[in-house]
Amino acid sequence: MKRQNDDLNNHSNTADTLTDFSLLRLLQIHDSAFPIGSYTHSYGMETYIQEDVIRTKEQLIDYCKSYLFHNLVNGDALIIQNAFHAAKVRDGARLTELDELCGAIKLAKESRDASVNVGKQFIRTVAPLLDSPLLLQWQEKIAKEEVQGHYAVLYAIYSEALGVDVYHAVMTYMYASISGLVQNAVRAVPFGQNTGVQALNKLLVFIEEAAEKVMTLTIDDLSNNALGIELASMKHEFLFSRLFIS
Repeated sequence: MKRQNDDLNNHSNTADTLTDFSLLRLLQIHDSAFPIGSYTHSYGMETYIQEDVIRTKEQLIDYCKSYLFHNLVNGDALIIQNAFHAAKVRDGARLTELDELCGAIKLAKESRDASVNVGKQFIRTVAPLLDSPLLLQWQEKIAKEEVQGHYAVLYAIYSEALGVDVYHAVMTYMYASISGLVQNAVRAVPFGQNTGVQALNKLLVFIEEAAEKVMTLTIDDLSNNALGIELASMKHEFLFSRLFIS
């Protein structure tokens, strides 16, 4: 489906179409039944919940906005934007560099481990679904421990192989990340399902804004400004009880 011309002007180096079939295949990997284990990670949010920092819908929205703009925009989402273009030209050296950078910007060991664990499960699940020599090559590299296999890089490789455009790859990754946090908060706070739906609905406009921002950035903008979230991830393993891995 074609995006509006005025929207296209804001997306540098993106394709202008997304076929219905490509969209369906992209949606499949974000289905709640897709077994990559992302639902087992709170990325530090559980620490905030147990410290009573997140108790209301508004506090959850504020946390998700911080995660979106201070973690994803200049972190994983920017890695996806760059890895997508590297995958398009089959630049293996660049993809390896981005895999290393993806780990380097994650200060907490739990954040790094979560990224790699989800990535490895992701590639095991999607490799049989798509005829992609590059994806199979990366599966071999991971098996040989030549690369870590961070989720953001593998997600970019798979999205490019699907034939979707980089903007939609970034936006759906962000949506899935925030949706996962909201659903985990519904379980952990706990919130009712309606509260979760309302919170995610309010976040949609910020997800679109964040995706637009990523399209304006270069790899020189890679950074980690989410220090509070990283510290919460570091403290997570010392919580008295935990629902999530990270």
